Amino acid sequence: MRNYVSMLIRIIVFVVALIYFFPVLWMILSGFKNEVDVVNPSLFFEPTLAQYRLIFSGRITHYFSNSIIITASATLLAMLLGVPASYGIVMMARLRKSGENLFFWFISTIILPEVCVVIPIFVIFNTLNILDTHLGLILVYTGVNTPIVIWMMRSFFKDIPIELIEASRIDGASETTTFFKIVFPLSRHGLSATILLLVIFIWNEFFFALSLTYYNAATISIHMATYMTQEGLFWAKMSAISTLAILPPIILGWFNQKQLIRGLTMGAIKG
Repeated sequence: MRNYVSMLIRIIVFVVALIYFFPVLWMILSGFKNEVDVVNPSLFFEPTLAQYRLIFSGRITHYFSNSIIITASATLLAMLLGVPASYGIVMMARLRKSGENLFFWFISTIILPEVCVVIPIFVIFNTLNILDTHLGLILVYTGVNTPIVIWMMRSFFKDIPIELIEASRIDGASETTTFFKIVFPLSRHGLSATILLLVIFIWNEFFFALSLTYYNAATISIHMATYMTQEGLFWAKMSAISTLAILPPIILGWFNQKQLIRGLTMGAIKG
């Protein structure tokens, strides 16, 4: 009886997974079709690489390089700012019984809609002459995602036994040594999960990239929108470039799925 129940559960999980994955599969297949075949959908078609040839004949590498530079830089800066801040606030809250409310202040900044802040950011960037630059988007994404880092790492740092930290201080270790020798190794899964989530968030961000860039710093998500014109929607080309755009996060997530699952289950969803 248990074998039948187990088999039924597996079938249900497979069907649900297929339903969720079907839109992505359809997008991938549409990238190998002509525009006519996409308009008249069918599972049977003659595959073609025409859409990919057209995409690579343009300057797609320019947009991909922009996305890579901006995503990597903003992720690094957000981690450099958010991880020490989260650790410091956790230690202050545990040792001095204060500072816990700071976490809610940081996370409350994410609640504000992006459209409410884009105009003042645009005016400031225009004054500083950093519109349509890598620096501009890096600063915005760093500011937006640093609270996420602080909130994510909070639970991991709270799970570290305070006795280990106190013992290291008794042995004469500095705060820097304690962090890198004790805290950092114990929270490595949380760091991996946080980094992966930041990469996904920043890589897929569209609103700020659309509002603060034109061409020089435009990301791959902005380039995808160029196939939505007054002449119509070029579904085959959009499907092809969308397939290319989702490859980096999928590959990164595939190779780090164990760290992501372990990190989220160990602490990030507890607090």
